[in-house]
Amino acid sequence: MPESISLEIGGRTMVIETGELAKQANGSAVVRYGDQNVVLCAVTASAKPREGIDFFPLTCDFEEKMYAAGKIPGGFIKREGRPSEHAVLSSRQIDRPIRPLFPDGFRNDVQIVATLLSVDPELDADVVGVCAAGAALAFSDIPFEKTVAAVRVGRDEKGKYIINPTLPQYETGGMEIVVAGTADAVMMVEGGANEISEEVLLEAVEFAHENIRAIVAAIDKLSKKVAKKKREFPLLKVDSDLNKWVRKNFEKDVAKAMRITEKQERERAFDELKRSAAIERCGKKDDDILALLENPANKDFEKIIKSMEEDELRIMVVDEGIRPDGRKLDEIRPIWCKVHYVPRVHGSGIFTRGQTQVFTAATLGSISDKQRLDGVVALEDKRYMHYYNFPPYSVGETRPMRGPGRREIGHGYLAERALVPVLPPREDFPYTLRLISEVLESNGSSSMASVCGSTLALMDAGVPITGHVAGVAMGLIIKDGEYAILSDIQGLEDALGEMDFKVAGTKKGITAVQMDIKVSGITTEIMREAMAEAKKGRLSIIDKLAATIDKPNEELSKFAPRMIVVQIPIGKIKDVIGPGGKMINKIIEETGVEKIDIEDDGKVFITALDGESGEKAKEIISMMTKEIRAGEVYKGTVMRIIPIGAFVQILPGKEGLVHISQLAAQRVAQVEDVVNVGDELEVKVMEIDGQGRLNLSHKALLAGASGDDDHNERRGGGGRGGFGGRSRDGGPPRDHAPRDGGFRPREERPEESQPQVDVSGLPHRPRRRRQRTDE
Repeated sequence: MPESISLEIGGRTMVIETGELAKQANGSAVVRYGDQNVVLCAVTASAKPREGIDFFPLTCDFEEKMYAAGKIPGGFIKREGRPSEHAVLSSRQIDRPIRPLFPDGFRNDVQIVATLLSVDPELDADVVGVCAAGAALAFSDIPFEKTVAAVRVGRDEKGKYIINPTLPQYETGGMEIVVAGTADAVMMVEGGANEISEEVLLEAVEFAHENIRAIVAAIDKLSKKVAKKKREFPLLKVDSDLNKWVRKNFEKDVAKAMRITEKQERERAFDELKRSAAIERCGKKDDDILALLENPANKDFEKIIKSMEEDELRIMVVDEGIRPDGRKLDEIRPIWCKVHYVPRVHGSGIFTRGQTQVFTAATLGSISDKQRLDGVVALEDKRYMHYYNFPPYSVGETRPMRGPGRREIGHGYLAERALVPVLPPREDFPYTLRLISEVLESNGSSSMASVCGSTLALMDAGVPITGHVAGVAMGLIIKDGEYAILSDIQGLEDALGEMDFKVAGTKKGITAVQMDIKVSGITTEIMREAMAEAKKGRLSIIDKLAATIDKPNEELSKFAPRMIVVQIPIGKIKDVIGPGGKMINKIIEETGVEKIDIEDDGKVFITALDGESGEKAKEIISMMTKEIRAGEVYKGTVMRIIPIGAFVQILPGKEGLVHISQLAAQRVAQVEDVVNVGDELEVKVMEIDGQGRLNLSHKALLAGASGDDDHNERRGGGGRGGFGGRSRDGGPPRDHAPRDGGFRPREERPEESQPQVDVSGLPHRPRRRRQRTDE
């Protein structure tokens, strides 16, 4: 029987259990939350450390299974393949708060697999995965310092904070923030918001931490009953004698190299320092030292030098108040920007901050270009996409270029989230937007540079965003209980510091945030100070963006498609599409527009490369869906001729019959005597019968003629008999035949005088005539 514990979180019951599933793993836990969310997490560790590496080999996977939502994967392949973007982001949310809490020097492979067994489509289970991972590690024999849990925070209609809101509630309160932490401190913050204040964000984090403490307490309580005894795993430590020797002989060299402001020059100085240390220590010749340094057994030099860099950075920042590149603690690196850097793309911008440079291109597409999301969570299709690319040349390296990794996906999503609150509503700007940020140079904060580059590109493209969005990354250096906050951190300060706190937003407030901690957590007071400095930096960067382009261009690029929106009655959708899409394809072919998209509510989106073709398509669709009324006059085209009249198209897809008696003021012997196929003919709508068929007249428009004559009274061309004397169901003429402009009963006419009309193709339904009664 499994052991379990339950508690109330956010108005729902959370049940944490273990001992029934995945018992061969080092540790496992099942977390049930609400009525439908169930996540199984199993953690395993290799028996021996991996040799020849200088990092902790941790792998976290959030496995989304379509069966969890009662779905079968779409497409030809019915097996889950590569993880979705949502699964990748959920995996990162597990990794980031957990990784710093493993012991320093731990080199055993650790794998954390959280499998989504059941899901509420409107309640994201990613935070449940973090709780399950924290519980599985707590129950396992793997060394792990503190228990971790996570919750999501939103707001209701009144602005009250709520835990783990549903997807519809994201929009209600204009905020959704994921917070992970231990009982003592916050480890990770990530989310998006609709321009909220720093104080609102801090209150949300504190509110989240209260609930995190409750979950951690429950896990720890259950751990006392079920947890395995922690195993002894070897920790990789550097040689103590070598550590003393390097520090004694190269402390001054490290301090000197750390004060070189230019990144590549500083890196060359450290490479030379390591080479000199290795030669002096090992007595090797210079031509043999490269092989020595590359030997996995000789990583101690690297570790010792890095540790000395960290120590020197703390001395510089905390004690001396200076940074490696010579800036003050709150100083932003020099910035320059450009827009419309290339001519063919719809919008482009370059944002450069110090040695970090990003080029962003914006592309406008039709409404059907939106990204369709087929996943376990009921996410809406995306009309705004932002992708982040990090080529190796951006940091002066060579490596194979393959698909985007988790880091690229995460940075792209962060920049995307930052811009969403300022986008115009689809009703006002019905375009799909795709932005690509290419990192051309990187020395820290490239994701925030992508946010700034996106603002430039969107404004250059003429997208009416409501304000400039900028981002800045904040750092933290701690030394002997004292700390210093750094604004706009560079790569070295990110790698050696204790925090990477990214904040993006407008002048009004925060739109996106991401905080990662490399120590055992930070307090809200440190967060408060970091956000205050981040706001100053963000506002100064926005001023630089506004100096480059102060508002969106009023005109779209000449290469961008034009979008025209037409609202049609829902009942007319089938008329515009036509059987098998025949009609809509015909409109595209005739007008030259790129696409025509129709939604279920009757909105028609016409995408054209020029306004003329778009307006032509709009006119055709408007005419097709126009409600025709009796008495209206149209200029139509004769489409086909039958012995009793001519069918005239007055609107696209709308035809009516002009009876032979309604073609002219005088008697007409044959239809071809008046009109032929392809002729234009002005007609008046005399009647629309119960089946929607049109009875037309040209005679009614002629001077001195009237379509409402004796013929109409006897159910001829404009009368109630429908199509020029035919029965209502389209059958042959009833009881009347034209002669000398009048009518008489058919049985009184000589047989040879009766016209021979081929009616084999017309439907016929016998109908009894009403007999007149003389009084």
